[in-house]
Amino acid sequence: MLKDSGLVNTRFFLRYLKTPKSYVLLFPLLGIVSFVVLYIIAALLYPGGSVAYPQQNGFNFWNNYLCDLLDEFALNGELNTARFYARYALTMLCTSLLLLWFYLPKLFAKTTLNQHIMWVSGLLSLLVVFFLAAQIHDEIVRIAGVFGVIAFISSSIELYKAGYTKLCMLGFSCLFIFLVNYYIYETGMYIRSLPVIQKVTFVFCIIWFLSLNLEVYKKLKMTSSKDLQNR
Repeated sequence: MLKDSGLVNTRFFLRYLKTPKSYVLLFPLLGIVSFVVLYIIAALLYPGGSVAYPQQNGFNFWNNYLCDLLDEFALNGELNTARFYARYALTMLCTSLLLLWFYLPKLFAKTTLNQHIMWVSGLLSLLVVFFLAAQIHDEIVRIAGVFGVIAFISSSIELYKAGYTKLCMLGFSCLFIFLVNYYIYETGMYIRSLPVIQKVTFVFCIIWFLSLNLEVYKKLKMTSSKDLQNR
């Protein structure tokens, strides 16, 4: 009975989730590209220092974490002027992915309770990530991580059921690498490898989000074309 009630509530909400124009789904693409460009600028401007080598010059691909660019002070003690670009980049990314995830249910023909779980957990994870630049980094990572894992699993299941096999496999690949990150982060094992693994994870996730964005865009464009033909 409770399950039926949940399905009814989900269908009611997603039914009235207005279908946007297809070009709206081009904004997440723009935001993701902007994130990459701004983060490269931030890396070039980073004063220096890493956990392993506090006195190093500039940003080092092998030693620095991406979140090092967000801090007010660099790890060498200097004021981090790169933080403005890094924080703006993070804001652009989260806003873009929020827009994508908000309309992600439009990719699927049928409404399910799992889609509701996918939708809510994904949005909550992205909203929490907004606070990554705060002084409670570890707590933010853990909270966003829990919601993120739920979103990854539920969305991959929906993608598989809808026939998006490649996207499903890519989603589970992102989840696996993310869990490897988290295990190393919490246990400290192979911690010197974590900066590089973190960047590999970002690349995989960015590719997955871009692929999702393209599929939702194509679906909305096809829906718009059918609506015009039926008028």
